[in-house]
Parts: sequence; structure tokens; C-alpha cells
Amino acid sequence: MTPRRKVFGIGFHKTATTSLATALRSLGYRVTGPNGVRDPSIARSARPLAFRLAERFDAFQDNPWPILYRDLDERFPGSRFVLTVRPSDEWIRSVVRHFGAESTPMREWIYGVGAPLGNEATYLARYVGHNQAVREHFRERPEALLVMRITAGDGWERLCPFLGEAVPDMPFPHVNAAAVRDSEAGSNDPSD
Repeated sequence: MTPRRKVFGIGFHKTATTSLATALRSLGYRVTGPNGVRDPSIARSARPLAFRLAERFDAFQDNPWPILYRDLDERFPGSRFVLTVRPSDEWIRSVVRHFGAESTPMREWIYGVGAPLGNEATYLARYVGHNQAVREHFRERPEALLVMRITAGDGWERLCPFLGEAVPDMPFPHVNAAAVRDSEAGSNDPSD
């Protein structure tokens, strides 16, 4: 049996990444997501850690995957990339509401500042810049990138043809990430 292509969710957090992960699991993919890494040296350790995890899973979502899309595209030719997006104003409101003044090494690495509260312009510039850079990177290979607006209703009808999968007979999952995190508190399983 031929191994599945890898699928990298490269949308920033708060763009329905948990819904994407749930959908991919429903299609039979082995998914890993954010692993609660709070290592201050994340900028140095993310690539080797990500490459090791990438050998064990089929699909990936949330951090650090969006930041590494160029490296992953080079290292895993033929992979598929899903950029989940939502309107910038909705995105920043959600990020501030969810993370507030909390800083983490991962967010410091991504945005150059840790906490979104008080740094909204910096966060927005990075979010918009990332989405533009991803589209530009795949401009000559549109078959490798799917842009999804899950919060606006995109679902199986876009995802399944892109992945070469049959559309399942179930509604597309719309998961409240905060509720999932609360129910899985303390889990160290990298498949969460």
C-alpha cells in the first residue's frame, strides 16, 4: 500500500485549525497538533522536533507547522498544504480574547512579541504577511495549496477533492477549540 501524502495545516491558530484536525482524523489521518511546547529555545529546536514528528504522522495542524511550511514543502515533496483563514478583524479579536496578556516562547518566536494584548498591530501584520507569503510560495503549484475559510462554511466539498478522498456521510466538524482543550487538560499525547 502506498503511504498517504502528508497534509500540513498551515493556518495560524484561531482559524479553525482544530476543526481541520478533527476532519482529517475523520478521514483516517494520523494527526498531531500543538504539543504544549514552552521551551524558550523553540526557535532553535522547532525544525528538528517537527521533522521527527513528521515521520510519525500523516497530518499536522497548529504550531509550529505554519512557520515551517517552506522547509516542510522542500523536505516532503508532493505533500498537501491547507491554509485556514478568517477575516483579519475576527481573527485578532479571537486571538486577544483567547490568549490576552499570556506570553509564550512560541508566540514570541512567531510574532516577535509574546502576548497579543497591546500588540494587536504586530500580530495582524504577521498574520496578513504569513497568508500572503504562503499564497506566493505556492503560486506556481496551486494543486499543492488549498485555502479554506472553515468559519465561513468551507468543508468536505473543498477538502476531500483536494486530498483525493471521498466525501464522508457526516457533517463537517466545527469544533470549539477551547472546549476541546479543557476536556483534554493534562494530556501529553502528541496526537491531541
